[in-house]
Amino acid sequence: MSRRSFIRWMIALLFMIGAATTALVKLLQKAIDSQRPPTQPITLQKAASVLEPDAMLPESDPNAAQFSYMILSDLHISPEVPSTIKKLKDAIEDMKQFGMPVEAVVITGDLTEYGMEKEYQELRKILSAYPLPTVYANMGNHDYYDIWIDRKGAFNPATMPNGKTDWQSRERFQKFFGLQKPYHDDWVKGHHLILLSQETYVQEKPEVGEGAWYSDEQLAWLEQRLAEHKDGKPVFIMTHQPLPPAGQDGRSHQLIRANKFRELVKPYKNVFVFCGHRHHDFQGTGEHYVQEGFHYFHNSSVGRVLNKSYQHVDKEKSQGLYVQVYKDRVRLRGREFSNRTWIKEADWTVKLV
Repeated sequence: MSRRSFIRWMIALLFMIGAATTALVKLLQKAIDSQRPPTQPITLQKAASVLEPDAMLPESDPNAAQFSYMILSDLHISPEVPSTIKKLKDAIEDMKQFGMPVEAVVITGDLTEYGMEKEYQELRKILSAYPLPTVYANMGNHDYYDIWIDRKGAFNPATMPNGKTDWQSRERFQKFFGLQKPYHDDWVKGHHLILLSQETYVQEKPEVGEGAWYSDEQLAWLEQRLAEHKDGKPVFIMTHQPLPPAGQDGRSHQLIRANKFRELVKPYKNVFVFCGHRHHDFQGTGEHYVQEGFHYFHNSSVGRVLNKSYQHVDKEKSQGLYVQVYKDRVRLRGREFSNRTWIKEADWTVKLV
């Protein structure tokens, strides 16, 4: 065999060895993956000693609240922003000690800063560390932001979608909560929570911008759920982006199919609608309760409370909305988690009709 033939033979042999090694590695990886348990949805246990109904107000008492829950908005959890982690922990610690029941926790979007896997892992770590009641959530625009993050971990609009999809963001959220769709509902102590959810973002539908697009399917689903309330019992609907003024459809940063939404809720009384997204401080930023044919509340933010100019001035503030449902009324109160006080400017009682 000549020297040239020998070299060619060695090159071919090395190539075959490399291909065989690659195939073996892939086969072994597949075998390992098949043995891994599937991603588990978040499951949280209720602590009877902390979050059960107040012993001073037994359920048999007609004057007691029938259902009490906390609405948290715009957590923006990120390992790169430790204050977001601290503020959520502080909010949960406050709920443990303020002496009234919290029978559900509802998060109205922007759970994370960029919708990244590591942010959901951080959120899981926080929530799993506490004995909480069931936690419900919908998606906000930030929960789709992973498409803006490039391979180096930088926010890079020039290379968006950076090899990622809106579908992946939805799947990440749905797996976290064990859902088939980003929108869902539940009955808690005989009271109905409906969580609508932004279904798409700019990778799939560029024209939505930062707005919330609800499909025909989701709106038909909402219509079916509302039909269960012909008896006038209150219903609580969660959105992320706010509605535009009455008579208009929304644009970026708003609920886009607003006219259809208002048409669906119009026939029903005692409808309560909640949104986040604006982050506005309960103090000094304008109306947080707007009465149309339904009762409409703008929540503040846990992660970043903003002033009326959308500036993050008081970096310690962290706020949520506590809801108590009585037989004849609903009371809603803003809570300042940073100093564990009720916010007097955010205290409303709505009589049921």
